[in-house]
Amino acid sequence: MLRENIQDLIALAAVAEERSFTRAAARLNVSQSALSHTIKGLEQRLGLRLLTRTTRSVAPTLEGEDLLAALNPCFETIEARLQALNDSRDVPSGTVRIAGVEYAIESLLWPKLSPVLKQYPDVKIEFVMDYGYTDLAEAQCDAGVRYGDQVSEGMIAMRIGPDERMVCVGAPSYFETVGTPETPYDLANHQCINLRLSNHGALYAWEFEDTDGNEIRIKVRGQAIFNTINPVLRAAKDGHGLALVPERLAQELLDKGDLRICLGDYSPYFPGFHLYYPSRQRPSSAFEVVLEALRERG
Repeated sequence: MLRENIQDLIALAAVAEERSFTRAAARLNVSQSALSHTIKGLEQRLGLRLLTRTTRSVAPTLEGEDLLAALNPCFETIEARLQALNDSRDVPSGTVRIAGVEYAIESLLWPKLSPVLKQYPDVKIEFVMDYGYTDLAEAQCDAGVRYGDQVSEGMIAMRIGPDERMVCVGAPSYFETVGTPETPYDLANHQCINLRLSNHGALYAWEFEDTDGNEIRIKVRGQAIFNTINPVLRAAKDGHGLALVPERLAQELLDKGDLRICLGDYSPYFPGFHLYYPSRQRPSSAFEVVLEALRERG
C-alpha cells in the first residue's frame, strides 16, 4: 500500500461507515466536495469502483467491501496501540540504570527504590556497582551517584542523602593492644586497612583536615587491602587495624561498641550523595518516579 493512499483509505472507511458523504465529511472535518474528490482519486488510482452512490445513500461495492474487510482490522489494531501508548503515559514503565558505589546502593538507593519496584510493576531498575568516575554514556547508565563535590560540570545534580564524613575507626581490642593515634601523622605507626580504587588502581589516600581547615592526605600501610568498602569495615571490626569509612556505614557497629572512632576532630563533613545525569537527557516516565523517590527531603 502506497503511503499517499493512507489518508484516502481512512476517508473511504469513514464514508462506508457513515453511509453518507455529508456525515463522513463532518466527522473528518473536511468539505463534502473535498471528500468526494478524494474518493474519486483513490478509485482512479486503483482502477476500481469502491462505492455505489445514489441520491439517498452510499454503499461499498463488492470490491470496496473486500478492501474494507482487510483494512478495518488494521485500523482497529493501530487505534488500540495508539490508545495503549496514550494510557501508558499514566503508568510509568521502562528501565533505569544507576551506577554507584556499594555503600550508596545499599544505604540510599535500595531503601528508597525498593518501594518503587513494588508500586510500579512495569519499572525496572538496574544497579551498577562502580568505584570509578563512571562515564554514563560509555557505561550505558541513565544516572550515577557521587558525593556532591565530585559531580562533573554539565550534569544535573540532585541531593539524595545528608552530609557525610569519613571517620577513622578501630575495634576496642586493637586500641587496647596498639594504642590510639593522636594526629593523622601517627597512622604511620599503625596497621591500616587499605582500599584500592578501581578507577586508577591506586590505594586510597586517607583525607583529614586540621583545625585551620588545611587538608591532610596520608598514605597508610597494612596487611589487608580490599576494593570495596564493606570488607574494610568487617576487617576493622575483627581487629585487623584501623579503617577510614563513612560514619553512617559504621554507625550500627559504633552504637554496639564493636568499633570506636579516633581522630574525630580531623574528620570534617562534606556534601553527601547526589544523583547526577546529563542536562540534555529527557527523563522517561520510569526515570521520573526514580527521581521523586530519591529526592532528599527535610
